[in-house]
Amino acid sequence: MKQNPDKQPSVLGSLDWMTILIYLALLTFGWLSVCGASYTYGDTDIFSLDTRSGMQIVWIGSSILLGLVILLLDDRLYDGTAYIIYALLLLVLLATIFNPHEIKGSRSWLVLGPLRVQPAEFAKFATALAVAKFLSTYGIDLRQWKHFAIACAIVILPMLMIIGQKETGSALVYLSFFLMFYREGMTGSLLFTAVAAVIYFVVGIKYEAVLLWDTPTSLGKFIVLLLVQVFSVAMVGVYCRDRQRMFILLAYCLGITLGALLFSKFVIPFDVVYVQLALSAILIGILIYQGLSTRLRNYFFIAAFALGSIAFFYSANYVLNDVMKPHQRVRINVLLGLEEDLAGAGYNVHQSQIAIGSGGLGGKGFLNGTQTKLKFVPEQDTDFIFCTVGEEEGFFGSAGVLILFLMLILRLIHLAERQPYKFGRVYGYCVASVFLFHVFINVGMVLGLTPVIGIPLPFFSYGGSNLWGFTLLLFIFLRIDAGRNLVRT
Repeated sequence: MKQNPDKQPSVLGSLDWMTILIYLALLTFGWLSVCGASYTYGDTDIFSLDTRSGMQIVWIGSSILLGLVILLLDDRLYDGTAYIIYALLLLVLLATIFNPHEIKGSRSWLVLGPLRVQPAEFAKFATALAVAKFLSTYGIDLRQWKHFAIACAIVILPMLMIIGQKETGSALVYLSFFLMFYREGMTGSLLFTAVAAVIYFVVGIKYEAVLLWDTPTSLGKFIVLLLVQVFSVAMVGVYCRDRQRMFILLAYCLGITLGALLFSKFVIPFDVVYVQLALSAILIGILIYQGLSTRLRNYFFIAAFALGSIAFFYSANYVLNDVMKPHQRVRINVLLGLEEDLAGAGYNVHQSQIAIGSGGLGGKGFLNGTQTKLKFVPEQDTDFIFCTVGEEEGFFGSAGVLILFLMLILRLIHLAERQPYKFGRVYGYCVASVFLFHVFINVGMVLGLTPVIGIPLPFFSYGGSNLWGFTLLLFIFLRIDAGRNLVRT
């Protein structure tokens, strides 16, 4: 039978059912985890609406219904109304800053009778739509600073409003959009600079008080300044295509630093950091001179990187001790191992680690976790719900959940790459980046690998706002993908 070429493919036939199956599997395991985290010995009905597990069924059911509604809408609706949706969400975020209801020190919730809504969860899909709309406009190129600045402003504006609601964790999620920027042409040096800044901060703060090789030299400062020199010299070879000069500068930096360290160890003890600072200043001068003589702007950028790295490092200690609030400072010190504070800032992480460790390989079984049943872990059905997975399902169950998330993210990247239009591709990478950030940070903070910033685990953490927000984010992309084969008239 000959197929009618004028017949449009159906939405159901074009849907990516593998992603939907992963979504349903995550919802199922998420509900089981909420049951385990909220269950109290003696409860007889986990389906009662008076329980968290019962209410989570309502949130799951309404999320699935929301997803179906999204699939019924025309996919061109999201492209045409992207800026309108973004503007409306910005107004809601602005209004939320001034709302009189403060919950756990945050003004991020709107209380509508018995219903509490967190607009920050919905602003993610609105921001993704606005960024996708902007980047898909003809002539936009992220390699041009003007266009890049506008794209950054679209992302940073809701971030600032969410910070104004005293919800720093939710605001940091918007940094994930820079992964999408990298895919769409943003220079990799910006991501490298961000990673380098994290390394400087962690190494410098953690080992600042440790002396190197029985000399008066701080190990933290020594390593950071050495990294600044190595990174800067390596960038000469990468961005200026001057391998010979790169090896010469590297040999001088490493040779003089090693000589100064040996002199301090065996002849006259002194702080080698002063030598490193002098070397860094000379290196910056050489880079500026090369930039003037060759007229290559990359030399100036590398010099700015080196100077900025040193300025950032020496300001990090001031920011930690004089700018950050006490509870934020304690959290970072606990994360870096500088303090324990098992009864205070480190309590949540310590208890979650105990819960996960007690699960062993196979876990204790559904509703049999003792740490979670006895409520040792605060926020164990929201931000710290992964510890319930570890305790009840063990290593195998935890690995299975992480594999499901990995499959989802990889599938989203695959779908994004097959989009015929830039709008769909950019939005798809936004979705994948947001999910990656949430999973990495949430699981990392439960394991004590990342700071505790209070963001939910997608489809697992209890609550309607985050579940609806993630469903909107995902199903809008599924609907856009389902329309990829339609003939537009």
